[in-house]
Amino acid sequence: MAPVFGAPLIFFGEDLGLGEGTRLLAFPNALAARTSFLANLVGVGTENFEGFADDTGAPLSLTFPGSSGSITATLTGTGATNEVVSGTNGVGRYPTSGNIYWESGQTFAIQFSAPVAAFGFYGIDIGDFGGQLTVTRNSGAITTFTVPNTVNGSGGGVLFWGIIDQADPFTQVAFGNTAAGTDFFGFDDMTVGDVEQVNIVPEPGTYAMLGAGLLALGLLRRRRQK
Repeated sequence: MAPVFGAPLIFFGEDLGLGEGTRLLAFPNALAARTSFLANLVGVGTENFEGFADDTGAPLSLTFPGSSGSITATLTGTGATNEVVSGTNGVGRYPTSGNIYWESGQTFAIQFSAPVAAFGFYGIDIGDFGGQLTVTRNSGAITTFTVPNTVNGSGGGVLFWGIIDQADPFTQVAFGNTAAGTDFFGFDDMTVGDVEQVNIVPEPGTYAMLGAGLLALGLLRRRRQK
């Protein structure tokens, strides 16, 4: 198992939209953030909502592969699945994979059957009508993260936000919207991982620092033995 890192790792990337009628054919910044997030995980699963019919409301039963069996989850709150085969739904939202995504203009939450250490998702058309997205996790303690999405930009943008926290696993994430009822958001490709599925790969500079530290420790031990 990889070493446990104490501070949560946050991943974020955003590609601005081209207007409510235009689907982004590529979203490199969001994809890069998601790729970095997934690079620290092994054996995880992603919910793309393709198993649900159009206009299915909460509660939704979700299942993710865990390190020792399935992690089940229940999505509750306001919203419904939406099917968009091509283009957008006319007001900036669309799936990032397949034809189905989750859409909400209010608040919703996902409760996990077991503590998880990683959670990430794509957000679509977030902030064009003044809404700031928040993600609140419940690990026994409540922590709210403000997603730094662009506010009042053009519709149709895509972002990725993710968190990895081995030291403080959580059993629920809740989504907030500072412009609830006015700004509607799309969500897709939600990924979940438990503590054992986290395999954080340090940056090359971290390896260099670790090597230097081990070398200094070795020299110190040799001096003490003389």
